[in-house]
Amino acid sequence: MGHVEIPETEISGPVGLRGAPRPRTAASRNRTAALEQLWRAPTAQRDPAGKAPARRKPVHRPSFAALTDLVGLAGPAWLLLHLGGQPRPWLAATAAGLVWTGLRGARGRYADPVRSEPGGPLGALGDWLVLLGTLAVLHAAAGGSVDPATAVVAVAPGLPAAVAAEGLRRRLRTARRGRSVRRVLLVGEAAGLDRAAEELGSRTAHGYQLVAAIPVGPDRPAHEGVQVPGRLASCPADDDVTTVLGGAYAHEADLVLVAPGPRLTGDRLRRLGWGLHEAGVALCVLSELSGVAASRVRPVTAAGLTLLHIAPPLGGGPQGVLKAVLDRVGALVGLLVLAPLLLAVALSVRLSSRGPVFHRQVRQGQHNRPFTMWKFRTMVADAEARKAQLAEENEVDGPLFKMRRDPRVTPVGRTLRRTSIDELPQLFNVLLGQMSLVGPRPPLPEEASRYDEREHRRLAVKPGLTGLWQVSGRSDLSWQETVSLDLWYVDNWSVATDMGLLARTVRAVADGRGAY
Repeated sequence: MGHVEIPETEISGPVGLRGAPRPRTAASRNRTAALEQLWRAPTAQRDPAGKAPARRKPVHRPSFAALTDLVGLAGPAWLLLHLGGQPRPWLAATAAGLVWTGLRGARGRYADPVRSEPGGPLGALGDWLVLLGTLAVLHAAAGGSVDPATAVVAVAPGLPAAVAAEGLRRRLRTARRGRSVRRVLLVGEAAGLDRAAEELGSRTAHGYQLVAAIPVGPDRPAHEGVQVPGRLASCPADDDVTTVLGGAYAHEADLVLVAPGPRLTGDRLRRLGWGLHEAGVALCVLSELSGVAASRVRPVTAAGLTLLHIAPPLGGGPQGVLKAVLDRVGALVGLLVLAPLLLAVALSVRLSSRGPVFHRQVRQGQHNRPFTMWKFRTMVADAEARKAQLAEENEVDGPLFKMRRDPRVTPVGRTLRRTSIDELPQLFNVLLGQMSLVGPRPPLPEEASRYDEREHRRLAVKPGLTGLWQVSGRSDLSWQETVSLDLWYVDNWSVATDMGLLARTVRAVADGRGAY
Protein backbone atom coordinates (compact mmCIF):
# COMPACT_ATOMS: atom_id res chain seq x y z
CA MET A 1 0.00 0.00 0.00
CA GLY A 2 1.09 3.57 -0.48
CA HIS A 3 1.20 5.78 2.57
CA VAL A 4 0.87 9.51 3.13
CA GLU A 5 2.34 11.61 5.93
CA ILE A 6 0.71 14.99 6.40
CA PRO A 7 2.83 17.28 8.58
CA GLU A 8 1.27 19.42 11.30
CA THR A 9 -2.17 17.95 10.91
CA GLU A 10 -4.89 17.73 13.53
CA ILE A 11 -6.08 14.33 12.37
CA SER A 12 -5.81 11.81 15.17
CA GLY A 13 -4.11 8.48 14.67
CA PRO A 14 -1.39 7.48 12.24
CA VAL A 15 -1.94 8.65 8.70
CA GLY A 16 0.91 6.64 7.25
CA LEU A 17 4.49 5.47 7.61
CA ARG A 18 7.58 5.95 5.54
CA GLY A 19 9.30 2.75 4.51
CA ALA A 20 8.86 -0.29 2.34
CA PRO A 21 5.27 -1.02 1.34
CA ARG A 22 3.50 -4.14 2.53
CA PRO A 23 3.45 -6.86 -0.14
CA ARG A 24 0.23 -7.28 -2.09
CA THR A 25 -1.04 -10.39 -3.82
CA ALA A 26 -3.35 -10.70 -6.77
CA ALA A 27 -5.81 -12.72 -4.71
CA SER A 28 -6.19 -9.90 -2.18
CA ARG A 29 -7.50 -7.40 -4.70
CA ASN A 30 -11.06 -6.84 -5.70
CA ARG A 31 -10.79 -5.97 -9.40
CA THR A 32 -14.25 -4.45 -9.66
CA ALA A 33 -13.76 -2.21 -6.65
CA ALA A 34 -10.36 -1.13 -7.94
CA LEU A 35 -11.77 -0.04 -11.28
CA GLU A 36 -14.60 1.85 -9.63
CA GLN A 37 -12.13 3.56 -7.32
CA LEU A 38 -9.92 4.61 -10.23
CA TRP A 39 -12.84 6.13 -12.12
CA ARG A 40 -13.98 8.15 -9.09
CA ALA A 41 -12.21 11.38 -8.25
CA PRO A 42 -9.88 10.33 -5.40
CA THR A 43 -9.82 12.21 -2.13
CA ALA A 44 -7.13 12.84 0.42
CA GLN A 45 -6.99 14.51 3.79
CA ARG A 46 -5.73 18.07 3.72
CA ASP A 47 -4.02 20.12 6.35
CA PRO A 48 -6.83 22.19 7.91
CA ALA A 49 -4.30 24.87 8.89
CA GLY A 50 -3.38 25.54 5.26
CA LYS A 51 -5.40 25.97 2.15
CA ALA A 52 -5.33 23.60 -0.76
CA PRO A 53 -3.28 24.64 -3.75
CA ALA A 54 -5.24 26.73 -6.17
CA ARG A 55 -5.89 25.17 -9.55
CA ARG A 56 -3.53 26.72 -12.02
CA LYS A 57 -5.29 27.43 -15.23
CA PRO A 58 -3.11 27.60 -18.29
CA VAL A 59 -2.79 31.09 -19.64
CA HIS A 60 -3.38 30.96 -23.37
CA ARG A 61 -3.99 34.15 -25.31
CA PRO A 62 -4.09 33.01 -28.95
CA SER A 63 -7.05 35.30 -29.67
CA PHE A 64 -5.16 38.35 -28.38
CA ALA A 65 -2.05 37.42 -30.37
CA ALA A 66 -4.13 36.96 -33.54
CA LEU A 67 -5.87 40.29 -32.95
CA THR A 68 -2.48 41.97 -32.56
CA ASP A 69 -1.28 40.59 -35.90
CA LEU A 70 -4.58 41.48 -37.59
CA VAL A 71 -4.51 45.10 -36.46
CA GLY A 72 -0.73 45.38 -37.00
CA LEU A 73 -1.12 44.52 -40.68
CA ALA A 74 -4.62 45.69 -41.58
CA GLY A 75 -4.29 49.14 -39.94
CA PRO A 76 -1.16 50.33 -41.79
CA ALA A 77 -2.34 48.57 -44.97
CA TRP A 78 -5.61 50.51 -44.96
CA LEU A 79 -3.80 53.80 -44.37
CA LEU A 80 -1.26 53.24 -47.17
CA LEU A 81 -3.90 52.00 -49.64
CA HIS A 82 -6.12 54.97 -48.79
CA LEU A 83 -3.27 57.46 -49.29
CA GLY A 84 -2.38 55.71 -52.54
CA GLY A 85 -5.88 56.21 -53.90
CA GLN A 86 -6.60 52.49 -54.24
CA PRO A 87 -10.27 51.39 -54.53
CA ARG A 88 -12.02 49.98 -51.43
CA PRO A 89 -8.91 50.10 -49.22
CA TRP A 90 -10.80 48.88 -46.13
CA LEU A 91 -11.91 45.68 -47.88
CA ALA A 92 -8.43 44.90 -49.25
CA ALA A 93 -6.78 45.66 -45.90
CA THR A 94 -9.26 43.51 -43.96
CA ALA A 95 -8.85 40.61 -46.39
CA ALA A 96 -5.05 40.82 -46.16
CA GLY A 97 -5.22 40.96 -42.35
CA LEU A 98 -7.49 37.91 -42.15
CA VAL A 99 -5.25 35.95 -44.51
CA TRP A 100 -2.23 36.98 -42.42
CA THR A 101 -3.70 35.85 -39.10
CA GLY A 102 -5.10 32.66 -40.62
CA LEU A 103 -1.74 31.81 -42.12
CA ARG A 104 0.09 32.54 -38.84
CA GLY A 105 -2.40 30.41 -36.94
CA ALA A 106 -2.07 27.52 -39.40
CA ARG A 107 1.70 27.60 -38.95
CA GLY A 108 1.41 27.33 -35.16
CA ARG A 109 2.44 30.87 -34.19
CA TYR A 110 -0.40 31.13 -31.67
CA ALA A 111 0.08 27.66 -30.18
CA ASP A 112 0.57 27.01 -26.48
CA PRO A 113 4.06 28.38 -25.66
CA VAL A 114 4.61 25.47 -23.28
CA ARG A 115 4.37 22.99 -26.14
CA SER A 116 5.88 25.02 -28.94
CA GLU A 117 8.14 27.94 -29.66
CA PRO A 118 7.14 30.98 -31.72
CA GLY A 119 8.86 31.26 -35.03
CA GLY A 120 10.91 34.32 -34.13
CA PRO A 121 12.04 36.91 -36.72
CA LEU A 122 12.93 34.28 -39.32
CA GLY A 123 9.61 32.52 -38.81
CA ALA A 124 7.73 35.81 -39.24
CA LEU A 125 9.71 36.56 -42.41
CA GLY A 126 8.80 33.16 -43.82
CA ASP A 127 5.14 33.75 -42.95
CA TRP A 128 5.22 37.13 -44.67
CA LEU A 129 6.74 35.70 -47.85
CA VAL A 130 4.03 33.03 -47.91
CA LEU A 131 1.49 35.83 -47.41
CA LEU A 132 2.76 37.61 -50.52
CA GLY A 133 2.39 34.44 -52.55
CA THR A 134 -1.10 33.79 -51.21
CA LEU A 135 -2.25 37.33 -51.88
CA ALA A 136 -0.81 37.16 -55.40
CA VAL A 137 -2.83 34.00 -56.10
CA LEU A 138 -6.00 35.54 -54.64
CA HIS A 139 -5.43 38.76 -56.62
CA ALA A 140 -5.09 36.83 -59.87
CA ALA A 141 -8.09 34.60 -59.14
CA ALA A 142 -10.43 37.42 -58.06
CA GLY A 143 -9.20 39.93 -60.61
CA GLY A 144 -8.49 42.58 -57.99
CA SER A 145 -7.96 46.20 -58.93
CA VAL A 146 -5.29 47.02 -56.33
CA ASP A 147 -1.87 47.77 -57.78
CA PRO A 148 0.45 44.84 -56.87
CA ALA A 149 3.43 47.08 -56.04
CA THR A 150 1.29 49.23 -53.78
CA ALA A 151 -0.13 46.12 -52.13
CA VAL A 152 3.36 44.83 -51.28
CA VAL A 153 4.25 48.19 -49.71
CA ALA A 154 0.94 48.21 -47.83
CA VAL A 155 1.43 44.83 -46.14
CA ALA A 156 5.13 45.42 -45.40
CA PRO A 157 4.48 47.03 -41.95
CA GLY A 158 2.80 43.82 -40.86
CA LEU A 159 6.17 42.04 -40.67
CA PRO A 160 7.92 44.33 -38.12
CA ALA A 161 4.65 44.65 -36.22
CA ALA A 162 4.41 40.86 -35.87
CA VAL A 163 8.08 40.55 -34.84
CA ALA A 164 7.68 43.33 -32.24
CA ALA A 165 4.45 41.87 -30.85
CA GLU A 166 5.94 38.40 -30.65
CA GLY A 167 9.03 39.73 -28.86
CA LEU A 168 6.83 41.60 -26.39
CA ARG A 169 4.72 38.51 -25.73
CA ARG A 170 7.88 36.48 -25.14
CA ARG A 171 9.23 39.07 -22.68
CA LEU A 172 5.92 39.08 -20.82
CA ARG A 173 5.94 35.28 -20.62
CA THR A 174 9.51 35.35 -19.30
CA ALA A 175 8.64 37.96 -16.69
CA ARG A 176 5.54 36.00 -15.70
CA ARG A 177 7.59 32.83 -15.30
CA GLY A 178 10.08 34.76 -13.18
CA ARG A 179 7.32 35.94 -10.83
CA SER A 180 5.39 32.67 -10.58
CA VAL A 181 7.10 29.52 -9.38
CA ARG A 182 5.44 26.13 -9.72
CA ARG A 183 5.70 23.88 -6.69
CA VAL A 184 6.69 20.43 -7.92
CA LEU A 185 6.04 17.00 -6.40
CA LEU A 186 8.33 14.36 -7.91
CA VAL A 187 7.04 10.81 -8.41
CA GLY A 188 9.14 7.93 -9.65
CA GLU A 189 11.79 5.38 -8.84
CA ALA A 190 14.77 6.46 -6.76
CA ALA A 191 17.20 6.81 -9.68
CA GLY A 192 14.82 9.01 -11.66
CA LEU A 193 14.04 11.12 -8.62
CA ASP A 194 17.72 11.71 -7.91
CA ARG A 195 18.38 12.76 -11.51
CA ALA A 196 15.43 15.16 -11.63
CA ALA A 197 16.19 16.63 -8.19
CA GLU A 198 19.83 17.22 -9.12
CA GLU A 199 18.98 18.92 -12.41
CA LEU A 200 16.27 21.13 -10.90
CA GLY A 201 18.54 22.12 -8.03
CA SER A 202 21.65 22.80 -10.12
CA ARG A 203 20.11 25.76 -11.97
CA THR A 204 17.77 28.55 -10.96
CA ALA A 205 16.76 29.98 -14.35
CA HIS A 206 13.44 28.13 -14.39
CA GLY A 207 10.08 28.38 -12.68
CA TYR A 208 10.04 25.01 -10.87
CA GLN A 209 10.59 24.53 -7.15
CA LEU A 210 10.96 20.97 -5.87
CA VAL A 211 9.00 20.60 -2.63
CA ALA A 212 8.79 16.82 -2.08
CA ALA A 213 9.20 13.41 -3.71
CA ILE A 214 7.22 10.16 -3.62
CA PRO A 215 9.37 7.13 -4.52
CA VAL A 216 8.05 4.04 -6.24
CA GLY A 217 9.27 0.83 -4.63
CA PRO A 218 11.35 0.24 -1.51
CA ASP A 219 14.43 2.27 -2.51
CA ARG A 220 14.91 5.69 -1.00
CA PRO A 221 16.17 8.70 -2.98
CA ALA A 222 19.79 9.49 -2.25
CA HIS A 223 19.34 13.21 -2.87
CA GLU A 224 19.52 15.06 0.42
CA GLY A 225 17.05 17.75 1.43
CA VAL A 226 14.07 16.26 -0.42
CA GLN A 227 11.08 15.47 1.80
CA VAL A 228 9.41 12.10 1.26
CA PRO A 229 5.76 12.33 2.39
CA GLY A 230 4.76 8.94 1.02
CA ARG A 231 5.62 5.97 -1.13
CA LEU A 232 4.00 3.94 -3.91
CA ALA A 233 4.11 0.16 -4.04
CA SER A 234 6.29 -1.59 -6.60
CA CYS A 235 3.17 -2.88 -8.36
CA PRO A 236 0.06 -0.86 -9.33
CA ALA A 237 -2.15 -0.33 -6.27
CA ASP A 238 -5.62 0.99 -5.62
CA ASP A 239 -4.33 3.98 -3.65
CA ASP A 240 -1.70 5.27 -6.13
CA VAL A 241 -3.70 8.40 -6.92
CA THR A 242 -4.71 9.02 -3.30
CA THR A 243 -1.10 8.76 -2.14
CA VAL A 244 0.16 11.20 -4.76
CA LEU A 245 -2.68 13.64 -4.15
CA GLY A 246 -2.06 13.46 -0.42
CA GLY A 247 1.57 14.43 -0.94
CA ALA A 248 0.57 17.24 -3.31
CA TYR A 249 -1.97 18.65 -0.86
CA ALA A 250 0.39 18.33 2.12
CA HIS A 251 3.11 20.35 0.39
CA GLU A 252 0.81 22.60 -1.67
CA ALA A 253 2.25 21.31 -4.92
CA ASP A 254 0.47 22.39 -8.09
CA LEU A 255 2.43 20.15 -10.47
CA VAL A 256 3.24 16.45 -10.30
CA LEU A 257 6.40 15.57 -12.23
CA VAL A 258 6.60 11.86 -13.01
CA ALA A 259 9.90 10.14 -13.83
CA PRO A 260 8.78 6.98 -15.68
CA GLY A 261 10.50 3.67 -15.04
CA PRO A 262 9.87 -0.08 -15.10
CA ARG A 263 7.51 0.25 -12.11
CA LEU A 264 5.71 3.36 -13.31
CA THR A 265 4.85 3.34 -16.96
CA GLY A 266 2.08 2.53 -19.41
CA ASP A 267 -1.31 1.88 -17.91
CA ARG A 268 -0.27 2.83 -14.37
CA LEU A 269 0.90 6.27 -15.47
CA ARG A 270 -2.25 6.73 -17.53
CA ARG A 271 -4.52 5.98 -14.57
CA LEU A 272 -2.48 8.29 -12.36
CA GLY A 273 -3.04 11.04 -14.91
CA TRP A 274 -6.81 10.45 -14.80
CA GLY A 275 -6.92 10.95 -11.07
CA LEU A 276 -4.66 14.01 -11.00
CA HIS A 277 -6.55 15.79 -13.74
CA GLU A 278 -9.88 15.04 -12.07
CA ALA A 279 -8.51 16.67 -8.91
CA GLY A 280 -7.20 19.72 -10.79
CA VAL A 281 -3.48 18.96 -10.31
CA ALA A 282 -1.25 19.36 -13.37
CA LEU A 283 0.80 16.39 -14.59
CA CYS A 284 4.17 16.51 -16.34
CA VAL A 285 6.24 13.54 -17.51
CA LEU A 286 10.04 13.69 -17.41
CA SER A 287 11.71 12.73 -20.67
CA GLU A 288 15.04 10.96 -20.92
CA LEU A 289 16.05 13.51 -23.54
CA SER A 290 18.53 16.08 -22.31
CA GLY A 291 20.07 19.08 -24.02
CA VAL A 292 17.35 19.22 -26.70
CA ALA A 293 15.52 22.51 -27.23
CA ALA A 294 11.73 22.35 -27.25
CA SER A 295 11.67 23.79 -30.78
CA ARG A 296 13.37 20.61 -32.07
CA VAL A 297 10.79 18.26 -30.52
CA ARG A 298 7.54 17.45 -32.35
CA PRO A 299 5.05 15.10 -30.63
CA VAL A 300 2.96 12.81 -32.83
CA THR A 301 0.74 9.81 -32.23
CA ALA A 302 0.85 6.53 -34.15
CA ALA A 303 -0.92 3.25 -33.35
CA GLY A 304 -1.84 4.58 -29.90
CA LEU A 305 1.78 5.49 -29.12
CA THR A 306 3.04 8.97 -28.30
CA LEU A 307 6.18 9.60 -30.31
CA LEU A 308 8.67 12.47 -30.08
CA HIS A 309 10.30 13.41 -33.36
CA ILE A 310 13.68 15.10 -32.80
CA ALA A 311 14.86 17.46 -35.53
CA PRO A 312 18.60 17.24 -36.24
CA PRO A 313 20.86 20.14 -35.22
CA LEU A 314 21.31 22.90 -37.75
CA GLY A 315 24.35 22.44 -39.93
CA GLY A 316 24.68 24.45 -43.10
CA GLY A 317 21.66 25.56 -45.04
CA PRO A 318 20.17 29.06 -45.04
CA GLN A 319 20.76 29.62 -41.32
CA GLY A 320 24.40 28.62 -41.67
CA VAL A 321 24.88 31.07 -44.54
CA LEU A 322 23.06 33.82 -42.62
CA LYS A 323 25.19 33.16 -39.53
CA ALA A 324 28.40 33.46 -41.59
CA VAL A 325 27.23 36.73 -43.17
CA LEU A 326 26.21 38.19 -39.81
CA ASP A 327 29.56 37.17 -38.32
CA ARG A 328 31.60 38.93 -41.01
CA VAL A 329 29.41 42.03 -41.13
CA GLY A 330 29.22 42.25 -37.33
CA ALA A 331 32.99 41.88 -36.95
CA LEU A 332 33.70 44.54 -39.61
CA VAL A 333 31.23 47.01 -38.09
CA GLY A 334 32.55 46.28 -34.60
CA LEU A 335 36.15 46.96 -35.63
CA LEU A 336 35.22 50.23 -37.31
CA VAL A 337 33.06 51.48 -34.43
CA LEU A 338 35.47 50.36 -31.70
CA ALA A 339 38.64 51.55 -33.44
CA PRO A 340 39.22 54.50 -31.02
CA LEU A 341 38.74 52.22 -28.00
CA LEU A 342 41.07 49.58 -29.43
CA LEU A 343 43.74 52.19 -30.02
CA ALA A 344 43.44 53.56 -26.47
CA VAL A 345 43.64 50.08 -24.96
CA ALA A 346 46.67 49.22 -27.09
CA LEU A 347 48.49 52.30 -25.83
CA SER A 348 47.62 51.55 -22.19
CA VAL A 349 48.86 47.96 -22.49
CA ARG A 350 52.08 49.05 -24.18
CA LEU A 351 52.89 51.79 -21.67
CA SER A 352 51.88 49.93 -18.47
CA SER A 353 54.19 46.90 -18.73
CA ARG A 354 56.98 45.45 -20.82
CA GLY A 355 55.98 43.21 -23.69
CA PRO A 356 53.90 43.23 -26.88
CA VAL A 357 50.45 44.78 -27.11
CA PHE A 358 48.79 41.64 -28.41
CA HIS A 359 48.97 38.10 -27.07
CA ARG A 360 48.85 35.51 -29.84
CA GLN A 361 47.99 31.97 -28.89
CA VAL A 362 47.31 28.79 -30.84
CA ARG A 363 43.80 27.50 -30.19
CA GLN A 364 41.75 24.64 -31.59
CA GLY A 365 38.87 25.71 -33.82
CA GLN A 366 36.04 23.95 -35.62
CA HIS A 367 36.76 20.26 -36.31
CA ASN A 368 39.88 20.60 -34.13
CA ARG A 369 41.72 22.75 -36.69
CA PRO A 370 44.36 24.98 -35.05
CA PHE A 371 44.42 28.75 -35.59
CA THR A 372 46.13 31.75 -34.01
CA MET A 373 43.82 33.68 -31.69
CA TRP A 374 44.45 37.35 -30.86
CA LYS A 375 43.91 39.07 -27.51
CA PHE A 376 45.18 42.14 -25.75
CA ARG A 377 48.01 41.09 -23.46
CA THR A 378 46.79 41.03 -19.86
CA MET A 379 49.73 39.15 -18.28
CA VAL A 380 53.42 39.66 -17.89
CA ALA A 381 55.57 38.81 -20.89
CA ASP A 382 56.81 35.45 -19.49
CA ALA A 383 53.37 34.26 -18.32
CA GLU A 384 53.48 30.99 -20.26
CA ALA A 385 56.85 30.03 -18.75
CA ARG A 386 55.49 30.63 -15.23
CA LYS A 387 52.31 28.62 -15.76
CA ALA A 388 53.92 25.30 -14.74
CA GLN A 389 54.93 26.80 -11.36
CA LEU A 390 51.27 27.64 -10.63
CA ALA A 391 49.77 24.29 -11.70
CA GLU A 392 48.93 23.34 -8.11
CA GLU A 393 47.03 26.62 -7.63
CA ASN A 394 44.48 25.79 -10.34
CA GLU A 395 40.98 26.59 -9.01
CA VAL A 396 38.85 24.79 -11.61
CA ASP A 397 38.42 21.13 -12.47
CA GLY A 398 38.90 19.58 -15.88
CA PRO A 399 41.56 20.58 -18.40
CA LEU A 400 41.14 24.34 -17.85
CA PHE A 401 43.55 26.47 -15.82
CA LYS A 402 42.06 29.40 -13.90
CA MET A 403 43.11 31.36 -10.83
CA ARG A 404 40.98 34.05 -9.24
CA ARG A 405 44.10 36.02 -8.21
CA ASP A 406 46.65 35.01 -10.84
CA PRO A 407 49.94 36.81 -10.02
CA ARG A 408 50.82 36.94 -13.71
CA VAL A 409 47.98 39.36 -14.51
CA THR A 410 48.98 43.03 -14.77
CA PRO A 411 46.90 45.84 -13.15
CA VAL A 412 45.68 47.04 -16.55
CA GLY A 413 45.09 43.44 -17.59
CA ARG A 414 42.86 42.85 -14.58
CA THR A 415 40.57 45.68 -15.68
CA LEU A 416 40.57 44.45 -19.26
CA ARG A 417 39.63 40.94 -18.13
CA ARG A 418 36.82 42.10 -15.91
CA THR A 419 35.27 44.10 -18.75
CA SER A 420 36.18 41.46 -21.40
CA ILE A 421 37.80 44.21 -23.52
CA ASP A 422 40.86 41.98 -23.87
CA GLU A 423 38.79 39.70 -26.14
CA LEU A 424 37.92 42.39 -28.70
CA PRO A 425 40.90 41.68 -31.04
CA GLN A 426 39.23 38.34 -31.75
CA LEU A 427 36.95 40.30 -34.07
CA PHE A 428 39.85 39.90 -36.54
CA ASN A 429 39.54 36.11 -36.12
CA VAL A 430 35.80 36.38 -36.79
CA LEU A 431 36.45 38.50 -39.88
CA LEU A 432 38.89 35.84 -41.15
CA GLY A 433 36.28 33.10 -40.64
CA GLN A 434 38.25 31.30 -37.91
CA MET A 435 35.74 32.17 -35.19
CA SER A 436 32.09 33.19 -34.86
CA LEU A 437 30.53 35.97 -32.82
CA VAL A 438 28.72 33.29 -30.77
CA GLY A 439 29.95 29.80 -29.93
CA PRO A 440 31.97 27.76 -27.40
CA ARG A 441 35.28 29.19 -26.24
CA PRO A 442 38.27 27.85 -28.23
CA PRO A 443 40.47 25.50 -26.17
CA LEU A 444 44.25 25.28 -26.03
CA PRO A 445 45.81 22.31 -27.87
CA GLU A 446 46.81 20.63 -24.57
CA GLU A 447 43.27 21.04 -23.28
CA ALA A 448 41.70 19.61 -26.44
CA SER A 449 44.09 16.65 -26.36
CA ARG A 450 42.53 15.60 -23.04
CA TYR A 451 38.94 15.75 -24.30
CA ASP A 452 36.82 12.62 -24.23
CA GLU A 453 34.29 11.87 -26.97
CA ARG A 454 31.57 13.94 -25.30
CA GLU A 455 33.78 16.97 -24.72
CA HIS A 456 35.20 16.74 -28.24
CA ARG A 457 31.75 17.59 -29.64
CA ARG A 458 32.33 21.18 -28.47
CA LEU A 459 34.51 21.51 -31.57
CA ALA A 460 31.68 20.66 -33.99
CA VAL A 461 30.95 24.37 -34.50
CA LYS A 462 33.16 27.44 -34.79
CA PRO A 463 34.38 28.81 -31.45
CA GLY A 464 32.84 32.11 -30.45
CA LEU A 465 33.73 35.49 -29.06
CA THR A 466 30.84 35.02 -26.63
CA GLY A 467 28.38 32.25 -25.82
CA LEU A 468 26.41 30.52 -23.12
CA TRP A 469 29.55 30.24 -20.98
CA GLN A 470 30.03 34.01 -21.15
CA VAL A 471 26.49 34.86 -20.02
CA SER A 472 26.11 32.09 -17.41
CA GLY A 473 28.91 32.81 -14.95
CA ARG A 474 32.14 32.34 -16.93
CA SER A 475 34.94 31.11 -14.69
CA ASP A 476 32.58 30.58 -11.74
CA LEU A 477 31.17 27.53 -13.56
CA SER A 478 32.57 24.06 -13.11
CA TRP A 479 34.10 22.26 -16.08
CA GLN A 480 31.12 19.92 -16.44
CA GLU A 481 28.68 22.85 -16.35
CA THR A 482 30.72 24.56 -19.06
CA VAL A 483 30.68 21.44 -21.23
CA SER A 484 26.92 20.99 -20.75
CA LEU A 485 26.26 24.57 -21.84
CA ASP A 486 28.50 24.25 -24.88
CA LEU A 487 26.92 20.96 -25.94
CA TRP A 488 23.47 22.50 -25.62
CA TYR A 489 24.58 25.29 -27.95
CA VAL A 490 26.13 22.88 -30.47
CA ASP A 491 22.88 20.91 -30.71
CA ASN A 492 20.39 23.79 -30.57
CA TRP A 493 21.99 26.89 -32.07
CA SER A 494 20.07 29.15 -34.40
CA VAL A 495 20.47 32.71 -35.63
CA ALA A 496 17.72 33.81 -33.23
CA THR A 497 19.59 32.14 -30.35
CA ASP A 498 22.79 33.94 -31.36
CA MET A 499 21.01 37.30 -31.34
CA GLY A 500 19.68 36.63 -27.86
CA LEU A 501 23.11 35.62 -26.56
CA LEU A 502 24.70 38.75 -28.00
CA ALA A 503 22.11 40.86 -26.19
CA ARG A 504 22.71 38.98 -22.92
CA THR A 505 26.47 39.41 -23.31
CA VAL A 506 26.14 43.16 -22.75
CA ARG A 507 24.54 42.55 -19.36
CA ALA A 508 27.06 39.84 -18.46
CA VAL A 509 30.01 42.11 -19.30
CA ALA A 510 28.52 44.96 -17.24
CA ASP A 511 27.99 42.57 -14.32
CA GLY A 512 31.55 41.18 -14.50
CA ARG A 513 30.65 38.03 -12.54
CA GLY A 514 33.15 35.20 -13.06
CA ALA A 515 35.61 37.32 -15.06
CA TYR A 516 39.19 36.92 -13.78
